[in-house]
Amino acid sequence: MVSKSLKRSPTKSIKDSGSHRPRRRHRKKSPGKTTSSAIISTINKTIFTCKRRLSKLFSKLVRISTPNSRCKGYKILKTGSEYHDLEVEKDTICRALFFNERLPPLISPDKRTVFLDLDETLVHSKADPPPEKFDFVVRPKIDGETMNFYVLKRPGVDAFLEALGAKYEVVVFTAGLKEYATLVLDRIDPKGLISHRFYRDSCKEVDGKFVKDLSEMGRDLKRVVIVDDNPNCYIYQPGNAIPVKPFINDLGDLELEKLATFFERSHCFEDMRDAVKEYVGGEGHTEVRVQV
Repeated sequence: MVSKSLKRSPTKSIKDSGSHRPRRRHRKKSPGKTTSSAIISTINKTIFTCKRRLSKLFSKLVRISTPNSRCKGYKILKTGSEYHDLEVEKDTICRALFFNERLPPLISPDKRTVFLDLDETLVHSKADPPPEKFDFVVRPKIDGETMNFYVLKRPGVDAFLEALGAKYEVVVFTAGLKEYATLVLDRIDPKGLISHRFYRDSCKEVDGKFVKDLSEMGRDLKRVVIVDDNPNCYIYQPGNAIPVKPFINDLGDLELEKLATFFERSHCFEDMRDAVKEYVGGEGHTEVRVQV
């Protein structure tokens, strides 16, 4: 009888027959698969918990360090939205990591800040061969190669920095490489009148041009001025910018003398952008075209 039933079901395996069904029901699961699932589940829970804790931590840090952060710069979503947690977590972490204040709090809250460009604004530099006129040489090592740069100071730069340092927080913000710029600044500022220095790595690259975004510097834009020969650098805050004629080798240049006079009188303005507007619209302004 058994042999006949087997012949009638050639595609069935022996373990599918009724006599072997109890053995199938009592078969145990593989311990390896169970352990792997448990580990993966534990890892996922740990990652989720860490992300939530980091989100809360970064959110607190940003609120503490950023002025008026309660509303400004945040995308407000209604609680209960299916994207609420994801958007808030992503936005908070990104802002905390990449858009935090870069300047420390001012010791004197009444002090205003002047951002100065370096090349063609305070000095002019040229690589080999040496030019006819230069004040000093710096030899930075760039990409493993030592290079010579012959630096000519703009007329009046020493007196200009001295005057600014007495009343303002002076910050140099250059698109130059740190290896080069730091050597130049050490030579033109032996007294330490420049409070802070920012280099190319602090600029944003927009369409192949370096942009200096003052909104990320941790200063009220009402109390900020940037002096630069390249309008591409301040496209985000043109109302805070005083353009200057690029300096090459004109030893009769008077740009810094004019600027010193402006900064002596600008304190009568509550908003520095109003002072800049008046200066740019007056005789002190030198027209500068955007470089393309």
